[in-house]
Amino acid sequence: MAKDVSGDIVAANGATEKKPGFFGRILIFFRQVIAELRKVVTPTRSELLKFTAVVLGFVVVMMGLVYGLDIVFSWVATVVFGVPS
Repeated sequence: MAKDVSGDIVAANGATEKKPGFFGRILIFFRQVIAELRKVVTPTRSELLKFTAVVLGFVVVMMGLVYGLDIVFSWVATVVFGVPS
């Protein structure tokens, strides 16, 4: 389906359908949300523990990277601008 210049929905056979109103679009949205939620697969306990470990490991690595960059930039700022006495 495509839209023509007036904004109506045009089917492949050329018939036009009227665009749904505001509340109709909200209803369609919620139906689509429910349809997508039915596709969701809940992870098992072991998968959840693996995912949690991966996320925590990534956060620790990123914290180390940011801390290291902070130390380097602090040192560079101290060298460039000096420490007032």
